[in-house]
Amino acid sequence: MPSGLPTFSGSRSFPKGISIQKKSVPSGTCSESVSTWSVTSTSHILSIKNIVSRNLGITMKSDVIKRLKDEDVKKLFPEPHLYLSVMASLTTVQHLTGQVGQIEKTLLGQIRLRDDFKGLLAIPGIGITLGLTIMLEVGDIRRFEAVGNYASYCRCVQSVRRSNDKKTGEGNRKNGNKYLSWAYVEAANMAKRYYPTIKRYYEKKSAKTNTTVAIKAVAHKLARASYYVLKDEAVFDEKRLFG
Repeated sequence: MPSGLPTFSGSRSFPKGISIQKKSVPSGTCSESVSTWSVTSTSHILSIKNIVSRNLGITMKSDVIKRLKDEDVKKLFPEPHLYLSVMASLTTVQHLTGQVGQIEKTLLGQIRLRDDFKGLLAIPGIGITLGLTIMLEVGDIRRFEAVGNYASYCRCVQSVRRSNDKKTGEGNRKNGNKYLSWAYVEAANMAKRYYPTIKRYYEKKSAKTNTTVAIKAVAHKLARASYYVLKDEAVFDEKRLFG
């Protein structure tokens, strides 16, 4: 499995019939913090990318941005206003990254991935921390009668009403589990970076629609694959799913 897999967003609620000791479960505060900090960090990274693109005419990867030091920024941006703008965002990113790392370390010391969920680790983009997120939110996969029910609960399907092939409205986007939705989107983002077959699928889908629809399409496929891996102990086949 490639390294650098997604970060962990914990759980605030648990399915009926799943008994978990309170002391071993991450609190809602921790869950919200990790999720919020990850989103905030991403927005600051995008801000830096935009400054780099506009002023230097180059593209800089997120991993490179995170490793920048003060002297690096000074060399890239000798102009005081650009230097201060980049450093303000970079300092925030590095601080939040450290805080998220500390929370993840604490949570991983309290929770273990159950044997029946270890098959998730074979799915692109899903590492131990996202596997724990899915385990805590799903509980017992048997409570989902079909793969469509599970994908819908993960908010990985469009909620659109149509009549005579025309869109007449949308369903409630808040239905389902926001933590599972976040987890599969995170997995999708990492999968398209490290797996060529998935990257080609994403790029093809993105060219026909847009990046948001494309990443949700990848997340949908990963959610469906997870269902079969968990319920039927199926072996994940990347080429069959994305080929």
